[in-house]
Amino acid sequence: MTQSSLIRTAALLLATVLVWALPQTARAATTWTFYGITVHVSTNNIKVQDPRTKQVMSFLLVPKFDQVFSANGKTTFQMGKVKAGQYVAVVYDRKALGGAHADKIYLMDNANEKIGAQ
Repeated sequence: MTQSSLIRTAALLLATVLVWALPQTARAATTWTFYGITVHVSTNNIKVQDPRTKQVMSFLLVPKFDQVFSANGKTTFQMGKVKAGQYVAVVYDRKALGGAHADKIYLMDNANEKIGAQ
């Protein structure tokens, strides 16, 4: 192998690694939080309405979703604990085909604060 082909191969390998690695770090930091009242809950999704702006967002849930937390984030609950009419904070991202899917759900009180917060 000549020196120029070795350099080209190394450059191609480096470029491939950079293209593969950069989107991973960019996607890790793109999460948002939506606060509101639960309108609908099912095994596949949760729909939440912001009472101030009346905006409604629907979030996809993966099967066996278990990321429902108390105010301090230490106690987990089953998805059955989330009911329609309850204040929640949904941490979500849009990794999968651009659709919003919930990463975590926090149970809130009627003042739109985390339950148990002081």
